[in-house]
Amino acid sequence: ERNGMIGNIYSMGLALQALEATRKFYAPREWDCAQAFSRVYAHDYQQPMAIAQVLPALVGRSYLDVAGLDCAATKNMVCQVPTLLLSPCTALIQVHYCITNTLQGKHFHNCTSVEVSSGSTLLQVMEEAAKKDPQTFSFQTEQTSWGPYVTSIHGLAGSTEDRTYWQFLSAGNALDEGVGIYKPRDGEHIQAVFSTY
Repeated sequence: ERNGMIGNIYSMGLALQALEATRKFYAPREWDCAQAFSRVYAHDYQQPMAIAQVLPALVGRSYLDVAGLDCAATKNMVCQVPTLLLSPCTALIQVHYCITNTLQGKHFHNCTSVEVSSGSTLLQVMEEAAKKDPQTFSFQTEQTSWGPYVTSIHGLAGSTEDRTYWQFLSAGNALDEGVGIYKPRDGEHIQAVFSTY
């Protein structure tokens, strides 16, 4: 129904593992394996947790296969992980960034435009906005296994009690990557909206 997407790009790895592992026993409906894998192949995974979840499916295994591994047979193997090299970017792009709160306390809607190097992440855009106007665009993050998670913007923090969080949108659509991975395009409008779940 969604061109092979199961949940979102980050849930794909575990979903593919589960579908492959249970294929013989549980098949409530047909699923297009090739289409789902083509979505995975087309995505540029960069977060270690996402890579760790998708790699088993890409080699035709699941986490369940770990129990059957013969470690003695592989003790002399040398594993090499390719190093991701980032080429230096000199071109600048302009990103329009807005923060909005209409849920709690004093409501606000503030926007700015910042210039960053081409290939910069949304986190770098936010840092540039905070340098430009710290009173308005300051923010805090916490490190998770999925990368940096924005906990507060403009002094307003999300809360599990209130079921609130900061949602990031582009052209009205929720981003499917975190702020440490998502790379805005030149002229893109990004919104951080204080939301409920």
